[in-house]
Amino acid sequence: SPCHHVLALAWRLPTRRGWAVRMPVAPLWPPLNIGSGFAGLGVRGRIPEDLRAEAGKVLCIWGDAGWGEIVRRGKYTDGRFSDELVSACATLLQGWNPQPPPAWVTAVPSRRHPDLVPDFARRVAETLHVPFHMALAKTTERPEQKTMENSAQQARNIDGSLAVVGALPAGPVLLVDDMVDSRWTLTVAAYLLKAAGSGPVFPLALASTAHADE
Repeated sequence: SPCHHVLALAWRLPTRRGWAVRMPVAPLWPPLNIGSGFAGLGVRGRIPEDLRAEAGKVLCIWGDAGWGEIVRRGKYTDGRFSDELVSACATLLQGWNPQPPPAWVTAVPSRRHPDLVPDFARRVAETLHVPFHMALAKTTERPEQKTMENSAQQARNIDGSLAVVGALPAGPVLLVDDMVDSRWTLTVAAYLLKAAGSGPVFPLALASTAHADE
């Protein structure tokens, strides 16, 4: 609707090409069933503040002209996100200036594209002069989040599918993913990282599908 379009534009911040989108923090686990939240994680109700992600950023809207098309081409045609996107995220991070600044970088894992996001996150880490550490693993194969019809299905789809592997580096972390819709993947990943002892978790995604046309 026109009203929905205006509201969507209100939380986009202009960048050189496309938009940088503020990613709010989820304060509550979803009520997947009456009285329950994430059964796999064994959590429900309010997410403790010390286990929440910080507010994050998204570079662009999926499919939009500019960065949106470059993200799409990298994911489905080139099989690698371009150095231009790495530079764009570095510029975004300079303007965002998360505090305390990330001391390391990690990525959301995928069994379908196991190298795509980690390779991109590793190059982002190089621009920040901080280490990359693959701290998360997929424990089960699930459909892509964008194929789910609503937020509740996306929440159920991610529940129990991620785990922290190994000891975590000290300090705040930049958590990188390629696409974000309902934010449940990043919410769960941040919860697991914080529960395992990480510092503040700052999510960064390349594209939001939440307001895409497709």
